[in-house]
Amino acid sequence: MQISVSSTLTVYHDGQFWVGLAEHVEDGRYGAARIVFGAEPSNEEILRFVVGKWAKLAFFGDEATETSKPAKSPKRRAREAAKALKQPAMSTKAQQALANQRETMKRESAQARSQRRADEAEARFEQRKLKRKQKHRGH
Repeated sequence: MQISVSSTLTVYHDGQFWVGLAEHVEDGRYGAARIVFGAEPSNEEILRFVVGKWAKLAFFGDEATETSKPAKSPKRRAREAAKALKQPAMSTKAQQALANQRETMKRESAQARSQRRADEAEARFEQRKLKRKQKHRGH
């Protein structure tokens, strides 16, 4: 069984910051991650990032989108690469993947927030119960 893996890192200026868009295709599953560099990164900084932090990026959320198979012909691959360079830096698939990732993070943080509030309310209730018990202890 052969596993197909392809990754690209596109660095562009979004008007305010320098941003890296990491796209990763593995066995037909597509994932994307957005990295904010801030100031314009040098080639050495980008290389250090790829070597040191690439493996820690979370490309795939719960759902992964399917992609087409890469072309076999080198000329066709060159044409597709030239076509990809003409497209804007952020693709719709990447935008969808990032949006899904944001939604998942939002849901998780809302659940955690809700759980934390419930725990705090329970702790306040226990504290009130304890106070009431201490008040009536002498009678």
